[in-house]
Amino acid sequence: MVCRSSGARRNWPCSGASSTETSLLREAANAAVGALVHGEWLRRQRRRREARDSLRTAHELFDALGADFYARRARIELAAAGERLPFAEADAATRLTPQEARIARLASTGVPNRDIAAQLFISPSTVEYHLRKTFRKLGVTSRGQLRDALAAHGVPADSM
Repeated sequence: MVCRSSGARRNWPCSGASSTETSLLREAANAAVGALVHGEWLRRQRRRREARDSLRTAHELFDALGADFYARRARIELAAAGERLPFAEADAATRLTPQEARIARLASTGVPNRDIAAQLFISPSTVEYHLRKTFRKLGVTSRGQLRDALAAHGVPADSM
């Protein structure tokens, strides 16, 4: 039995879990730790391609187990090994700089780049630069998707 209540970590056994389920989770956690350590070692030996395979496995296992700290550690190692990863959805809003969030909020309401630039006392090319970064971070390709993406990532629409 896996506990899925809001107070419990996802996918960790509740008190009613059978010993088989607990041992399977323990085996998965041990496999993830082994893959992470092996991937770290391979990367430090400059065997980046092999390291990425091992680190990808570790990241997927930690993410499935809900071990966020170790999933983040595997993600950092993957980036160091040359893997290009999209930002995690939960991290996207916190990774937007205040300037990016301000520009994104204005752009999501339909304000043109020149007007955004004038309001914030920056150049239009700076607005374009911040919007490019914001689009990449939020995984959107148009201004039409921007408002929904900002709302989904917890960026308030009216906190200017």
